This record gives sequence, structure tokens and C-alpha cells, in this order.
Amino acid sequence: MNQSRLYRFFEIIPGFLAWLTIILIFFLSWLTPATMAIFIILFDIYWLLKTIYLSFHLRASFKKMKNNLKIDWFEKLKERERSLASAKSVSEAERAGLVAKSDQSEAESQGARILTDFSQNPLGRETPSFREARLSDIYHLIILPMYKEPYEVVKESFESLIKTNYPKDKFIVVLATEERGGETAQNVSQKIQQEFGAQFFKFLITTHPINIVGELPGKGSNQAWGTKEIKRLVLDPFKIPYENILTSVFDIDTQVLPDYFNRLTYVFLTCENPQRSSFQPIPFFTNNIFQAPALGRVIAFSSTFWQMMQQSRPERLTTFSSHSMPFKALMEIGFWNTDIVSEDSQIFWQCYLHYNSDWRVESLFYPVSMDSNVAPSFWQTMINLYKQQRRWGWGCENIPYMLKGFKNNKQIAFSKKIYWAFNSIEGFHSWATNALIIFALGWLPLVLGGDDFRFTLLSYNLPQITRFIMALAMFGIITSAILSVILLPPKPDWFKKRHYLFYFFQWALMPITLIIFGAFPGLEAQTRLMLGGKFRLGFWVTPKHR
Repeated sequence: MNQSRLYRFFEIIPGFLAWLTIILIFFLSWLTPATMAIFIILFDIYWLLKTIYLSFHLRASFKKMKNNLKIDWFEKLKERERSLASAKSVSEAERAGLVAKSDQSEAESQGARILTDFSQNPLGRETPSFREARLSDIYHLIILPMYKEPYEVVKESFESLIKTNYPKDKFIVVLATEERGGETAQNVSQKIQQEFGAQFFKFLITTHPINIVGELPGKGSNQAWGTKEIKRLVLDPFKIPYENILTSVFDIDTQVLPDYFNRLTYVFLTCENPQRSSFQPIPFFTNNIFQAPALGRVIAFSSTFWQMMQQSRPERLTTFSSHSMPFKALMEIGFWNTDIVSEDSQIFWQCYLHYNSDWRVESLFYPVSMDSNVAPSFWQTMINLYKQQRRWGWGCENIPYMLKGFKNNKQIAFSKKIYWAFNSIEGFHSWATNALIIFALGWLPLVLGGDDFRFTLLSYNLPQITRFIMALAMFGIITSAILSVILLPPKPDWFKKRHYLFYFFQWALMPITLIIFGAFPGLEAQTRLMLGGKFRLGFWVTPKHR
């Protein structure tokens, strides 16, 4: 089997498994309803246990984030620098014979303590010169791809950058526009440059050309173009060391807290292997949450909570949406692939394969805020929500990319290949099927089982057991409801105490969102990938509305 046929085979796997599961549930509910009923009960129990398990991860991640928000990360960076200076001065004095070795050891021990991360990781495999890097050494390259977003959305994101307490003379900002964005994009970008451009070390507007052969128009190809341009026009002429540049790719609506880049820099300088790591914040889809309908709010917070749960499971964490990575690694892998939709997650696999599995995602346990999906009308909001979830579901295109990479890379341990292949395939399969099994297909044995099964004790108890398990699963929904109220941004003037009840009980809509805006778009995306050709998805830009 040649490479192209093998790749098509890998593309078929997610959709085939999802549809096979659904068809088998129908067929077995008719053929052996008793066996299927037992499976449904066992599956519901599994789902209940998983819900409780993930709820604990959600609470753990929330606790870590809450603690991190209380810390002055700029002061932590200064403390680290003082410790480095102290260790260096004692070392120099020791060499000059002026202090005892025991004093040197104490100082160096203190420096090492500051340099280690919160998990007490070893110093890693970085060179001493980088380990001694200071705040003044680190540049932040910030890529903001845009299409036709309104000026108000872009302005708010830049205002948040200006309000950060990280030195702005270490910010290199790229506003990556699209030629296909026309005059709207150019007018907005020029206005942003006039208002904010002079406040950074360097500010560059790039325009990604249309109709480049082999490219898929979208965020990935746009930001790849913009990053190559900033390398050519700024990074290389100014001879900034690549290992001292941390690249953050933000959705254009991403807003950061004042201490965000201090937190990011601290983790970058103290984690186990910073040049082989991505850095993932928690996306809060809350910029305009009070403008969103109830269904939109539930979906927005559900997406946030899923990412929070993943943060406390770093062994399963890949990159998503706004995140950061070392520029040196980005250059070594050849930047983002330009013919895909899900560049934010595939960049993880590019690095993982290029560095023979020596790549991981560091959890920041720190939020960035983005827009929830809001359109001028309710129905347009629903349509946009579905399309956005379908685009996220198109992340299943990473499965064939990953599997092909595993086949061709003999240096990655077989156990790691099995681990990631199973987790990725199982994750997308669950996305497309779990909600359908729990809330819809679980009743099929009663419908298709016939009279012989309908009058059995198992048939009578199936809905009773299912309802009981679902009631227990409310533990997870209640946890989500409470956290969603806690994590609401500052309230507008019209928000009254009674609204807290509405925002709590809106989580009764969860089953609807799981099916209509979860399973359906996930299943459609996998089906399109399975069919290939004209059914493939292009990059759909989520419209921003204020």
C-alpha cells in the first residue's frame, strides 16, 4: 500500500468506527435486545464514573488557577533574578578564594530551588547559559491572525496587551491580515497601528496573499506567512537569539490579564525542558458572555471546562487555540503546515514527530479570555455555534497525520504510539457517539426488542436504572453550573441577583448541547473526513459580533 492510499485508510478510521458503533447498536438492539440492554447499563455506569473523575480534575485545575491568579508573577521573576545574581556572585567569590565553599553551596541551592518548577522537576537538559536567562533576555513574539473582524474586537485585544506589566520593549507584535480580507482588514490594521504600534519594540502588519498553490486559506497559512515575514524583517536583522524568543499565537479576540506574560515567562524559564515544550493557557470564552443566549453560554463554558480538565492531565494535553512555543523549535520544524484547518493542534504533532516524542505541553493554569459565539440573531448564533463545533471536530484530521508519522518514525517508542493513537481515536469516537448512546440510542432495545423482550424484568428495569444513573451524573453538571457562575466576568449594570439562578439552571440544557452541538458536528466532521474529496472542510472563520 503506497503512502497516499495508506493515508486515506487512516482518514477513514474515525468515521468508520463511529458509524459502525451506531449501526451495531441499532442491529443488536433488534437481534439481541437483552445483551444490548446490559451493554447500555454498563456504558451508563462507565459514563457516570468518568463524569465524576473529570469533575475532580476540573476542581483541581480551578484550584491551581485560583492560586496562580493570586501570585505576583513579576515579583517571582525578580526573585528568580536576585537568586541567580546571588549564586553567581558567591561562585565568583569562591573562585577568588574569598568565601567558604559551604556558603557557595547554600546560594547555589537557593538558585536551583527558584529555577525548578512547581512539580520539583529537575533542571532539565537546557544549557547553563539559557538557564541563567533573565527577564530582559526574553522576547515575546505575538502573532495575531485576523480576517475581517470588527475594529472593536481587535482594539480590545491590543488594549489588554498594553495593560500587561511585562516590559513592552520586549514585545514583537505581528498583526497578520489576509489579502482576501479586502479594505476592511486593511483599514482596521492601519487604525490599530496608528493607535498601538509605537508602544511595542516592533510592530508589523503582514498581508497573506491569496491563491498560493498548495495552501488552504485560513489561520494556519496566514500565521505561517506572518511569522516568516517577521523573521526576515526583524528577528534576523536585529540578531535576536532564537532560543530567547517565545512565540504566542493568539486568536484575534484573545485578551490577556496584566500578569499573563510574567506567568508565561516564569514557566518558560523554570520548566523541565523549555525548548521542547508548548505552553497552554486556559481559554475562557467570556469576553461577550452576557450577550450570548443560554445555549451559547453553556457551550462556551463547556469548552472552557474541558480545557481546564485537560490542564490537570498533562499526559493527554495537546495544544489548542491560543498558546505559546519557542521560536527556535517553530523554525526547526518549518513553521505551521499551510494546507490544514486545525493548525493549533497539529503543531503539537509536528513537534512531537520531529523531536521523536521529546515534546510536551506545559499547563499554565492561567486564563486568557476570548469571545463566545454570538451573532445578531438567535438562529444565526445557533448556526455559527454548530459550524464552530464542526470545525473543532475537524481536528480528527490530525489522526491520519499522527498515524502516518508514527509509521514513518522508528525512533518513537511503540508504547507511546499505542498510547497516543488510542487516546486520540477514543477521544474523537466519544465525541461523536457518547451523547447519542446516553440520551438517544440507549432506548433502542425497548423500541426494537419486540414483545419477547418488552415483557422481561430487564426491559422494565432498563429505564429505571438509566434514570437513576443519570440522576447521579448530575454531580458533574452541578459542579459545572457552580463554577460557571463563579467564573463570570464583571457584571453589566442590568445583571441582578435573580440572574444568578438563570445562569445556574441553564445547565439543564446540557443534554441538548451534547447532542446537537457535540455529537452531531463531531460525527459530521468524521464522516466528511471518511468520504474525502469534495466533502472535506475548509477553514471557516467564526464571525465576531459585539
